[in-house]
Amino acid sequence: MFDTLLIANRGEIACRIAATARRMGIRTVAVYSDADADARHVHACDRAVRIGGPEPAASYLRADAILDAARRTGAQAIHPGYGFLSENAGFARACADAGLIFVGPPVDAIAAMGSKSAAKTLMSGADVPLVPGYHGERQEADFLREQARAIGYPVLIKASAGGGGKGMRIVHADAEFQAALASCQREADSSFGSAQVLIERYLTKPRHIEIQVFADTHGQCVHLFERDCSVQRRHQKVIEEAPAPGMTPERREAMGRAAVAAAQAVGYVGAGTVEFIAEPDGRFYFMEMNTRLQVEHPVTEAITGQDLVEWQLRVAAGQPLPLRQDQLRLQGHALEARIYAENPDKDFLPSIGRLEALHWPPHVVFQTGPVRVDGGVREGDTISPHYDPMIAKLIVHGQDREQARQRMLRALGAVRCTGVQTNIAFLGRLMDDPAFAAADLDTGLIEREHERLFPAARDCEDTVLALAAATLLHHDGLARPGVLAQTDPWRQADGWRVGGRHERTLILQDARGERTLRVSRDGQDWTLAVDEGPAQAFHWQAEGRHPSHVRVRLGDEEARGDVHRDGARLDVFAQGRRQTLEWRDPLALAAASADDAAGGLTAPMPGKILSVAVAAGDAVTRGTPLIVMEAMKMEHTIDAPHDGTVREVFYAVGDQVAEGVVLIDLEVIEAG
Repeated sequence: MFDTLLIANRGEIACRIAATARRMGIRTVAVYSDADADARHVHACDRAVRIGGPEPAASYLRADAILDAARRTGAQAIHPGYGFLSENAGFARACADAGLIFVGPPVDAIAAMGSKSAAKTLMSGADVPLVPGYHGERQEADFLREQARAIGYPVLIKASAGGGGKGMRIVHADAEFQAALASCQREADSSFGSAQVLIERYLTKPRHIEIQVFADTHGQCVHLFERDCSVQRRHQKVIEEAPAPGMTPERREAMGRAAVAAAQAVGYVGAGTVEFIAEPDGRFYFMEMNTRLQVEHPVTEAITGQDLVEWQLRVAAGQPLPLRQDQLRLQGHALEARIYAENPDKDFLPSIGRLEALHWPPHVVFQTGPVRVDGGVREGDTISPHYDPMIAKLIVHGQDREQARQRMLRALGAVRCTGVQTNIAFLGRLMDDPAFAAADLDTGLIEREHERLFPAARDCEDTVLALAAATLLHHDGLARPGVLAQTDPWRQADGWRVGGRHERTLILQDARGERTLRVSRDGQDWTLAVDEGPAQAFHWQAEGRHPSHVRVRLGDEEARGDVHRDGARLDVFAQGRRQTLEWRDPLALAAASADDAAGGLTAPMPGKILSVAVAAGDAVTRGTPLIVMEAMKMEHTIDAPHDGTVREVFYAVGDQVAEGVVLIDLEVIEAG
């Protein structure tokens, strides 16, 4: 076994590898970019080496810098994690040439599976079932369009060299094909360095089921059962679970046998995932093989009781697999939720910013247990535009699926994260969705259940507003109401007035608009009136400041929660939900409204301008695509919000822009 391992990755997977390596007595070396100088994975390892600037191309994609770091630190092996160089055959070959152990499959296996087109050709020879489609080398747009017509719409355009949902588009009609192809190729080239795509028939109501395989250098190859990864947004997984609901022993055996055959066809060694698309009638088709560890590997660890990173390190050191196929057993059910810095209500747009608060439910890190958190960031860290916006993975394990689902609901409700938008509330709604609860799964579940999963914005409950009001009073030094103290009343910060009432008006902005709260104290009696409602008896108690732990009674209702305040923003965590309110200073409202720029279209996040479809003087209609931006390796199209005339375009293709800058000045065309 080698004694020093360099981890050529960042984030939660680097932390995960470091924890297992330390338990095995292996020293670890972290590499980091300028953006990650103080990142969690840097502190998790024994040594750390800077490899370049914040952009992946200047750091984590620099094979030369990573190899130099290994040479300088005396590392004997390199673990690529997932993403970045993990499926790069050239990097694996460079490791071998440098006399380093690459913790992954042989170069030839990576190359064979690195091209989706070539992999499907290879699988057809191994009798692994394939989805009908075109997987060839010709890439002319007109030719690919003809292939799509021959296959029949809807079709899926997919980056041949990619993964992770990037470089994928569903096309429902011939008129949409050219624009979708161009967008897909741009994203594929940016993410994977290759614009080559394949075209496949898009299956209706398919399930995404993948098989974890492992092979060693002694001729053994096993599968560690399946994972269901059907719940996706933007073709990227959101929820993963193991085993797959409704899987029969016969189908599990057939899929496992096909996955092992796929691995053996390329002389595979190490951890790999064979991904299938499955139809409701039980038919399944090979999609691709990921020649690395997957983000969702913890659910497999939970149901098998095995540490897959330890398996990787032992196999890389030449040891045999720890278990044979007949020794592997299923144990209960596991769910994994990916917690992202993103706004589900804005098409899952990534959110950039500082994690002002980040608290997890009680858990067992890096081990199987009822609740587990794999995270690569800490409170105070910044979610940057340079990398994937995943904050952490929340994993739960139960005796059956329903117990695991209930545990996930409780665990999500206990997470406290502020400073950025997150998908935590959305994940909670997803867990509670009747279709998900009934395991009625397919890759279109989120779109199919859109009305339930994306409810219309509603007013905050009065008790939530009361929690926010109590926090503001507490932060202003006002003591909780109670029996008048026997000390000097002039020293009491409890709102007491000589012969008069203490009154205060608070204006809070929720998802629907402004809410007016009138708080008053008359003697020992406090009241709170919300909007035009009647004044109700108001009792409150608050402790601490970051966060404030608050209890209120408003009329006959009681509530408690944690309130994080950052300036004017208050994040209220109560009843398993996070609700964000903005405290509005009445004196500032007029000035704020006067500063509104109705005609300016702003960048929703930092990113790069990929294309500009309009010029000054152009007339556009509502919904017209104006600019395409790239951020976090994904494209975002900015459409015209109304009919108008372009007065000025402020940025050109290739420009890097900051969040909130005005991109286009669009003059509104008045109706009539």
